[in-house]
Amino acid sequence: MCGLICTNYDILQEHVDLHLEESSIRQGMDRVQCSGDLELAHQLQREEDSKRRSEESRQEMEEFQKLQRQYGLDNSGGYKQQQLRNMEIEVNKGRMLPSEFHRRRAEMMESLALGTDDGKTKTSGMSVPCIPKIQSMIEDAWKEGFDPHGASQLNNKLQGTKAWIGACEVYTLLTSLRVKCRIIDFHKSTGPSGTHPRLFEWILNYYSSEREGNSKVVWTSKPPIYLQHQGHSRTIVGIEERKNRTLCLLIFDPGCPSREMQKLLQQDIEASSLKQLRKFVGNLKHKQYQIVAVEGTLSSEEKVARRQASQVFTAEKIP
Repeated sequence: MCGLICTNYDILQEHVDLHLEESSIRQGMDRVQCSGDLELAHQLQREEDSKRRSEESRQEMEEFQKLQRQYGLDNSGGYKQQQLRNMEIEVNKGRMLPSEFHRRRAEMMESLALGTDDGKTKTSGMSVPCIPKIQSMIEDAWKEGFDPHGASQLNNKLQGTKAWIGACEVYTLLTSLRVKCRIIDFHKSTGPSGTHPRLFEWILNYYSSEREGNSKVVWTSKPPIYLQHQGHSRTIVGIEERKNRTLCLLIFDPGCPSREMQKLLQQDIEASSLKQLRKFVGNLKHKQYQIVAVEGTLSSEEKVARRQASQVFTAEKIP
């Protein structure tokens, strides 16, 4: 214990006892210090965990609100509110007279009440319902029992919102109208640089199934294909196969200015106008694409079966 040499046993015992007592006191103090340090460490950890959870909750809420805005679920108004705001901006900038604003507002309200299209949400000449009417028809399909999971994600409501209409909603609407269709999910790239050559090959096979002979131009009875990717949807109306075997989709894009689309109705189409239509493999590089392809009509029994199958909605995946 120490270097002290004692000649008396009692003195030695007393000295050893002092050492032991001193050691016990030090150990007790160490335990107290250790316990304090441990409690402090636990407290710091609790504070750190609390801060982390608070930050995670804040980030989750920001992401949730971002998704709500992105998918039109932030209660910022639907088609009517958007159109009114756009017209108000035009009046404020002097590009529209107040009288014109009130006239167009009255026309829009009448169009919404009747469920007919005023021409503002579609290309002139296609006999399709207006956007609010399509939203209403999808809600009716949900009420029939189609795709309950998708309906709940959108709070069972589309009218009066800016919520996106995607491939699942299009499938639900068409199936409720006894149109036989299928969803194919090209969920990952199948070519270099994030391209999707398998998507192009599928569409070539779709339009080639009725091909006869060696005619350069094939006019098929196959309906257009609905093409969806993150943030946008387009319509595939055909495909070109070049001499070098490369493929090019022919696409109608609602993001294309209407004046450019009108040029396609002219007898003598300029080659430059066709650039709006053509999309090569290198032009489609989104992470994921979904298509809805029409295949015919459904019997009443088939419609019921597909409604039941939509309780757990799945799409075909390629690859």
